[in-house]
Formats: sequence, C-alpha cells, structure tokens
Amino acid sequence: MAELLTERTVLTTLAALAVLGMFVLLCRARRVSTSVEDATLAALHRVTSAAPYLREGLNQESADKTGPHLRELLACVAVGIVDADGTLLTWDGEANHHYADLRTKIEQVLRTGKRDFLDHGDVVCEQRPCPMRHAAVVPLEVEGQVRGVLTVIADGDRKRLLRAAAEVAHHVSTQLELAELQESKERLAQAEVRALRAQISPHFIYNALNTISSLIRTDQEHARDLLQEFADFTRYSFRASGLYTTLADEIRNIDRYLTLEAARFGPDRLNVQLKIAPEVLPVVVPFLALQPLVENAVRHGLANKPGGGTVSVIAEDSGSEALISVDDDGIGMDPELLDAELANAHLTGAHVGLGNINNRMRATFGNDYGLVVETEKGAGMKVIMRVPKFAPGVRPEPLAPVDEPEVGLAAGPAAGR
Repeated sequence: MAELLTERTVLTTLAALAVLGMFVLLCRARRVSTSVEDATLAALHRVTSAAPYLREGLNQESADKTGPHLRELLACVAVGIVDADGTLLTWDGEANHHYADLRTKIEQVLRTGKRDFLDHGDVVCEQRPCPMRHAAVVPLEVEGQVRGVLTVIADGDRKRLLRAAAEVAHHVSTQLELAELQESKERLAQAEVRALRAQISPHFIYNALNTISSLIRTDQEHARDLLQEFADFTRYSFRASGLYTTLADEIRNIDRYLTLEAARFGPDRLNVQLKIAPEVLPVVVPFLALQPLVENAVRHGLANKPGGGTVSVIAEDSGSEALISVDDDGIGMDPELLDAELANAHLTGAHVGLGNINNRMRATFGNDYGLVVETEKGAGMKVIMRVPKFAPGVRPEPLAPVDEPEVGLAAGPAAGR
C-alpha cells in the first residue's frame, strides 16, 4: 500500500509539471491582448475541470464530459477519444466526416504506441471550406500499455499541434493512471476486509452456537437473546459493501462479540469494561478495525490465562482526534517476538489482524496513524489507535437493510448490557 501511495505522489507531481508545460505552450500560442496571467488561469480552469472525469477511468461517460474541456484547452477544431478496443467514445467539435480517414492511423497508434499525423492534403475531401488542416493521433498510455487514443483536429500550425497534443495526451494518461491506482487501492482495501472476515475464528462461531444450544433447555430467554446477538454480529461482520463505518457501529459489534464470549467463558473468567466518550461515537473508522483487536485480546491474551481476566475498550475525545485503546491483562508476549510474528504474518497467519489493521490505518489516514502496541510477557497487551475526526474521502456507508422472517428465536429482543 505504501508503494501505491508513493507512486501516486510521483504521478501527481508529473501531472503538475505537464500542466505547467501546457500553460507555457498556450501562453506562447496566444496572439490576443489578454495577459499571460489570464491565459494561465483559463488553462488551469480547463485542466482542473477535466481531471475529475478522467479520474473515473476511460469510458463513454467520462470521455463525453472530458472532450469539451480538452477542446477548449487546445483551442482546436475537434477532439476525439478512442478506447483500447478502437471504439470511438466521444467526438467534440467539427470535421467528424474525417473520422473515417483517421481509422487506419488510430489502429496503427493502438498497435504500435507511436503517435501519427494526418494532413488534409493527404485525404479526399469534398467539403469546402473544411475546418480541418491537420490531425494528430496520440496514444494514451498507462504503465507502458496503450489504453486509448487522443485525436486532435486543428486548423493551425502543424508543429504546435503535435506539441500541444502530446502534452495533453500525457496529462490525460497521468490522470488515467491515477484512476487505475485508486481502483487498485480500493481493490486492495476490499481484499483486506475479506481477509479480516475470513480470520473471524471458526472456533468462535462453533463455540457461540454450542453455548447457545446448551442454554436452550435450561434458559430459553438467554439463549434467544444470544442467538439474536449472534445473528446481528454475523450480519454486520459479513456485510457486502463499505470500507468505512462509524465508531458507534464498531463498538456495538464489539459489544455483541463480548456478550457471546462472556456467555461461553462465564463472568468469572471474562470481565468486560467499555468506556466510550459520546463525542467520538460519530468518528469514522475503517470497517472491522476494532473487533479483530478485541478478538486478539480474548483469544491470545486471556483464553490461556488461568482464571481469565479483563478486556477494556476505551475511546476518548482528544481534540481533533479520537484516542482508542484495547487493553487486556492477559499473558502478554515478548515485544521482539511480536515484531517477528507481525513481519511474517502474511505467511504464518499469526496476529494477521494487527498487521492488517495497522496497514489500513496508515493507508487511510497517513503514516502517522499506525497502531501502537504495548506488551510484555506476563503483563498483558495494549493496542492504541489514533483516529482523526475528519479525513478527506473517508465516509461511512449505511448498512444495507436485510429482510428477516419474524420467526421464533430471531424475533427476540437484543440483549442489554
């Protein structure tokens, strides 16, 4: 994930340099009385107007929205955008009757990745006067692969057209590469969520159901409440969409998990302390950011400790951040051994939840927001998480409604704490 972010930063810098190059080119091309500053601001407006659509990837909708901005930026007759399959996505402007003459050039550029040029004198044209004088066909490349073609029709100087078309194509390519990096980042985040779901212990599911079944004959009301908690826990944990959620929803799911585990271990072996400041409940966190930390405390910290112990979850208001900690007084572990296990977690499966969440926190909020782990053998473990109250692009997605039949145990009230 760090490599993706670094590459994205480099590409953004390159895009900025390309934009500056276009500014200089456009300012030199202008022979009107407007100032260089006005020309620069106008060019900047057109570039920034096109960028959001290009970040959506190359498709007909984004091409239709991008074409007019690129044509204004180039001050040309027409702009055409073709995808990697040779399909014309958009044509903004005049001279579309010459598209058929450009087909061979477009196919060649898609095949070779080298730009080409067509002069009006090289084709048969019955339209008088024809707005086209020259046409440039330039590849749109992402990581060395041709993703499409930009075609520019102009009525001016051939040399200036080639330079301008190349600069704009480079800018478009950079935005498309950023779009693919963003898509890769989202796919990686989804994969990490799936990994956390897969890590939800099958033993926990088995033990929870076994505990419920043992109570059906002796305490039906308690069994019904636990079954409802189990249903709500699995519905939340395995929901189909959403990379982010609110701290309130995460705490609610932790409460369900601990309710089920307390029923299995008994109140004498598993004590639970939840201390949550109301001010931080709306804070947005990565989905399933806390439950694996609590499960780690129960499974690795307390399950093997004679007599059990206490798990504490505390969330405090800390100015512009929420300060969250998951603490247990279990068996703890050697810090150096924990570092080694985290380094090989992708191979061994040990403490994979800690490494996963650490990576997701840093990828979402920045490198300063990784987990802090305090532990020592025999002294328990404390995991500290800092979460900014506001972060660009980090928004919770509501849980999709699920139709549930109103039958028997599933219709019972949720357990209180």
